[in-house]
Amino acid sequence: MEIASDKADEAKQVTSKKGGLKTMPFIIANEILEKVAGYGLLPNMIFYLIGKYHFNAASGANVLFLWSATSNFTPVLGAFISDSFLGRFRTIGFTSVISLLGMILLWLTALLRDARPPPCDPRSKPCEFPTSAQLLFLYSSFSIMSIGAGGIRSCSIAFGADQIDNPDNPRNGRILRTFFNWYYASVGVSIMIAVTVIVVIQNSYGWVIGFGVPAGLMYISVVSFFLGSSLYVKVKADKSLFTGLAQTAVAAWKKRHLELPSTDHDAIYYHHKGSKVTKPSAQLRFLNKACLFNNPEKDLDSNGLAIDPWRLCTVKQVEVLKALIRVLPIWSTGIVIGVTISQNSFPALQANTLDRRILFGISIPAASFGVFGLLTLTLWIGIYDRIIVPLASRLTNRPHGLTFKERMGIGLLISSVAMFVSAAVEHKRRTEAIREGFAENPNGVLKMSAKWIVPQHCLIGLAEAFNAIGQINFYYSKFPKSMASIAVALLTLGMAVGNLVASLIVTILDRLSKGSRDGTWLSTNVNKGHYDYYYWILGGLSVINFFYYLACAWAYEGGEERKVWDEDELEDDQKSHRGSPMIIRA
Repeated sequence: MEIASDKADEAKQVTSKKGGLKTMPFIIANEILEKVAGYGLLPNMIFYLIGKYHFNAASGANVLFLWSATSNFTPVLGAFISDSFLGRFRTIGFTSVISLLGMILLWLTALLRDARPPPCDPRSKPCEFPTSAQLLFLYSSFSIMSIGAGGIRSCSIAFGADQIDNPDNPRNGRILRTFFNWYYASVGVSIMIAVTVIVVIQNSYGWVIGFGVPAGLMYISVVSFFLGSSLYVKVKADKSLFTGLAQTAVAAWKKRHLELPSTDHDAIYYHHKGSKVTKPSAQLRFLNKACLFNNPEKDLDSNGLAIDPWRLCTVKQVEVLKALIRVLPIWSTGIVIGVTISQNSFPALQANTLDRRILFGISIPAASFGVFGLLTLTLWIGIYDRIIVPLASRLTNRPHGLTFKERMGIGLLISSVAMFVSAAVEHKRRTEAIREGFAENPNGVLKMSAKWIVPQHCLIGLAEAFNAIGQINFYYSKFPKSMASIAVALLTLGMAVGNLVASLIVTILDRLSKGSRDGTWLSTNVNKGHYDYYYWILGGLSVINFFYYLACAWAYEGGEERKVWDEDELEDDQKSHRGSPMIIRA
């Protein structure tokens, strides 16, 4: 039956003068500069922690894994705040300023001599460990930057999609898919700049300038974002979003003893007037009790609204919760690939021992080899979007090329291969180091070319191109527009858990292997360690995860089409019947 109009009917319209491609330079500039600044700090950080704070390799890697985990977890909080309270515009603006403050703090750790332990040569005497105050200062900078990154990274891509998403356009789905691909490519380009230019600046001019430049870029990022304020479509926050999820779960629990009718024809479900979502789906049927009327005369007030929203919810609320629950198994398969993608510290230590003259005798910094993965990712996105998709469309009658689930699965398989290649190359590198007499000298440069480690980085980049973009498109197709930030945050949440798992693996392997004949596998002296064993273990976990994904993908029911939720119909209805649309200012 139809119920009185939802409160959401009052808003969410913008004029055609707002949004569009003219907003992209400001939004993408904010994202790109934040990525250049933020990611430019990560590749070389293991050397900063070992050289200036006297960490060992395992503890330094753990700090960076935890920093990455925090930076990938905070987008969940950012999405919550954005979608439920502030809106995406305000969230990006506030957290951009916060991120800038964190970078200034990190710059001060290099600028202020008392912020670090005194310099020393570990080969001549034991080095002093940092004091609690020094560690607090360092960790505070990491934490504040993570908070800032949480708001920007959870909202930027969704905020960009707000500017061009137009359900009236029959090509809207294709436009959004292209936007996602090229937005991700632009991010890849920015990170390539970060891991090359910023790293070179740090290596050539020291940490003070090396940390100061990212802080300056972040300042420009903040300014560029606010310059476009008057042009943006600003979707109003849905304050009932997370409350609605909780209400649905509570209502279903309270009515758990209520019997569901044998058929939907015998049931009366609660939905708002004009809603397309009028009957709940058959999946997770026990949740349907939350929107089932017990007694319409007692369940509704005089306005036709639920008297107790914690006992009676709309069909839409039930379906949103179902959509979230149903994607969780597939989401969980992104955890292990999060472990493999986040391998930055150890490859940098390994590359530091190799002959890094790759092109025309130019030596590439050890921390910059991740650029090959990013280059692969960026090139593949362009090739896939412009060549493979049109070709596959003609051959298979699939307008989108590979399905989202196929892309995710291919990415997982490639990540497994990447770890096995890493293990084989590291075995060769360590053998060569011992043969050349560098077993006790981790700073010695081998005759072995660093070209050997390029394929593993390329494979990781290709795996991310398939899996990460597949995840973003998959989640976006399953949730309403108001949950776009949550859809993107699911990807970063998987990466966050992956970082935590990576830290746990490092801790366990370091402790268990310390009693071995050669000492810990993850020694600061990479020539004495056994990083090849570490990569073999990651490869094995990746294979297991791939088969787990196959089971989850097989069990998931549903196609690739983006589901139309009420707000899409709401916009159409408002455009048709409300005259001049109004601008919603966040």
